[in-house]
Amino acid sequence: MASTKTKLTYESYLKTPDDERYELLDGELLVMEPAPLTAHQYVLGNLYHAMRLFSDERNLGEVYISPTDVVLSDTDVVQPDLLFVSYERAHIVTHENIQGAPDLIVEVLSPSTAERDRTLKLDLYARHGVKEYWLVDPNAKTVMLLLLGEHRFETVGTYEEGQTLASPTLAGFSLNLAGQFRRG
Repeated sequence: MASTKTKLTYESYLKTPDDERYELLDGELLVMEPAPLTAHQYVLGNLYHAMRLFSDERNLGEVYISPTDVVLSDTDVVQPDLLFVSYERAHIVTHENIQGAPDLIVEVLSPSTAERDRTLKLDLYARHGVKEYWLVDPNAKTVMLLLLGEHRFETVGTYEEGQTLASPTLAGFSLNLAGQFRRG
């Protein structure tokens, strides 16, 4: 006899203890690891600053940094490292969280979450209609930029330190990766 596993919902997620961070992927509650490494935080801070400045100067939308709950469905709640929601889609931003797929999501890879970011979250973000997804590897000092195709993400390019990436979704935004990654 096959056993069925009960999927948790957003309502269950809201009842989790405040002393830990969680994500809900396909109804499974996952505990977030302890604080990220300094290299992770360094590159995340740089990306947030550049993206926020660009968006604010052009009045394009809002940029959020983790932890911000993104409720993709009743059984999928994530906390991406960085996300952008255009003003055209501002209706998905509530006082408590983001209700739906952001236009752009950035995940900075950590040893404990890299596999999840490259597989489960990649599929989840595509399924829910995230237009653009960046996988930032602070160790390799690269950014893989993916764009949503008809059914899945397609790689636009992988950019190394010193190269310039341009976001198709955040129109006009380009970033030279020189100095964006922590030395050493």
